[in-house]
Amino acid sequence: MYRITKVLNHNATLAQNLDDGQENLVVGKGVGFGKKPGQRLEFASGVTVYQLSQKCDRGDPRDLVKRIDPVYLSIANSILLRAKEVFGSVDTSILIPMADHIAFAAQRIRKHSALSNPLTSDIRALFAQEFAVAREGGRMIEQQTGVHFSDDELGYIALHIHSALESMQVSQAMQTARIIRECVDLVQRAAGVSIDLSSLSYNRLMSHIKFMAARLLKGERLQMDVNRIMRDTCPKAFDIAAEVCAQLGRTLGQPVDEAEIGYLAMHVARVFETEAAPA
Repeated sequence: MYRITKVLNHNATLAQNLDDGQENLVVGKGVGFGKKPGQRLEFASGVTVYQLSQKCDRGDPRDLVKRIDPVYLSIANSILLRAKEVFGSVDTSILIPMADHIAFAAQRIRKHSALSNPLTSDIRALFAQEFAVAREGGRMIEQQTGVHFSDDELGYIALHIHSALESMQVSQAMQTARIIRECVDLVQRAAGVSIDLSSLSYNRLMSHIKFMAARLLKGERLQMDVNRIMRDTCPKAFDIAAEVCAQLGRTLGQPVDEAEIGYLAMHVARVFETEAAPA
């Protein structure tokens, strides 16, 4: 049972859980329509209940909720519901930080101060499904606020969505994308070629680093070690892979298992073979 403490708009309200006394943000279609402070009720299924006692990097959630236009809370909730349909489950604790980000981005765009995102193409390829959901979110934003989000801005929303799936901070997701960009730059410099970002070899390389980062964060280890083989047969690719693994470890603050080097070297070697092959 909940008691309404404040109605934000038709689709968002603050309510106290009478079982534990905690104040919550409740977001969903019509949850605030016709409601009044002090009213007691049970919310129907399909709404998102966010505990305002949870920690948030951007500040106290109670303060954030007061300054965020409720329309952005509703939009963020709709994006998370769509992500849930696509991925099966999401961490709803990202709702307020995502809404805060979208609101701030919309404010920048209205002032013609939109941020550029040098990693947009990498994010779009690395987190393709997340980016597709973010694009749907962009259409919601434009329909409800009239503000058009570019692909650069949608890339940041995609990172928020990814962080809700992988127990990863948004900054870590951005760092992963940056590491992949650094990896591509390393391989291009070493091979003396320009890698086609739409090529299969690039996408395999990128996906491997993505899952390598996920294994690192989850404490998982590879069962086989191909380091000796790759060091002997593809020493240049092995050296590049070792440097990339070292960078990834520094970025995420954890040492990378040495067995990862050989497997990454296999993908780097494929890039050498594909991109350096004569046309």
